[in-house]
Amino acid sequence: MFGLLSLRKTTFVIASAFLLIGAALAVLYFTSPRATLRVTTGLQGTAGEKFINAFVAATKTAHPRVRFEPVPVANAVESSKAMEDGKVDIALVRTDISPPSNGQTVAIMRRDVVAFIVPANSSISDPSGLAGKTVAIPEGPLQQYNSNTLDTILSYFNIAPDKVKRVFLPISEIGLAIHHKQAAAALAVGPVGAGDPEAVVAAIAKATKGAPELLAVDQADAIVKRFPQFESIDVPEGAFKGHPPTPDDTVTCLAVTYRFVVPETMLNVVAGLIGKSIFDTKEKLMAASPIVSQIEAPDTDSKSPLLPIHPGVVSYLSSGNQSFLDSLQQYMYIIGIPLSLFGSLGAVLIGQFRNKKLVTDQQQVYEILVIADAARTADATEVDRLEGELNTLIADCVNKLAKGSTDTSQLPVSSLAIDHARRAIDKRRRDLAAQSGAPVQEAG
Repeated sequence: MFGLLSLRKTTFVIASAFLLIGAALAVLYFTSPRATLRVTTGLQGTAGEKFINAFVAATKTAHPRVRFEPVPVANAVESSKAMEDGKVDIALVRTDISPPSNGQTVAIMRRDVVAFIVPANSSISDPSGLAGKTVAIPEGPLQQYNSNTLDTILSYFNIAPDKVKRVFLPISEIGLAIHHKQAAAALAVGPVGAGDPEAVVAAIAKATKGAPELLAVDQADAIVKRFPQFESIDVPEGAFKGHPPTPDDTVTCLAVTYRFVVPETMLNVVAGLIGKSIFDTKEKLMAASPIVSQIEAPDTDSKSPLLPIHPGVVSYLSSGNQSFLDSLQQYMYIIGIPLSLFGSLGAVLIGQFRNKKLVTDQQQVYEILVIADAARTADATEVDRLEGELNTLIADCVNKLAKGSTDTSQLPVSSLAIDHARRAIDKRRRDLAAQSGAPVQEAG
């Protein structure tokens, strides 16, 4: 009776402990994460690489339990491939350079204008006028990608790539190439503000002694529908400086974007946390890299099929912190409740197993007591048989103890029963010996 009461208490304690452990593990999982996220570094020496380094440093300070592991890549194509191959959790990609098929947007690092720049009084009024001309492109790690972007835009106007010659030059030489008619226009891809377009405008203005012009792309919306890697952007007056300013009025152009993307299979809560971390650390990152000021949240209403915004980020941006914490709580329930249920079920099974062992051990004690009781009136032959049965039961108890298949709480009871049986057998032997005058042989 007392053994069964003790078992019930033990089962209740174990079940309660598992409930607490399940809830605690779920809370610790989200409030104190220790995760490692692999992120591509961007091309060496580019603004992307500088930003990644600054972001990793700032996030390490803000979230010491989340570690970012930089994964070097040779170029923008490799960055996308690393995402598709599952080698990274976050990749920095440019929308017009082999975007990963399984990527979804977390944040936009910056927008780069695809700027067609011509000298003052040029006869070229839009990109279609580049047919049969030479275009100067700033040399560097992205020169071939920018040339490919030119090919894509020309294809909209049904202009074959070989109809437009291109030369790759240092920015400082592009102005002279334009001035000496070695090139009719320049193509520079970069942000509004400091970047390649502004530097090319300055070089052309210096060499030609005139204010360069930025070609408008009036068909920008139609091009974007056909080629979703582009966006339409309005470049404000004076975006690329100059005197007079370039452009001299707002001009519609095409743009490409650098984006942080994650796999579409990433949990919503994780993608949301990454986005939140980027936006929360923006001010700290600006001190390390000015380009951070251009980071922006993606448009939650965008229906672009290319690198769509991740649902977890949509949820965070649409509902804010409170709803995001509600999502975390739901994940806690999803993990915590099953853990608690499995823990409670485990406690019940353990209890049943221990109850079975207890019944078996008590049955053995009962058999030993029966032997002790039978020994009181047994004859010499019967005493030998009872002693043999007792030795068999003792051997069985020892084997179960060695295997761990007996309830150790019953050992004192079993020991008392065995001692009682031995004494009963020894007493009966002495009584029989006294009656016959033979020497006494002790049990055991």
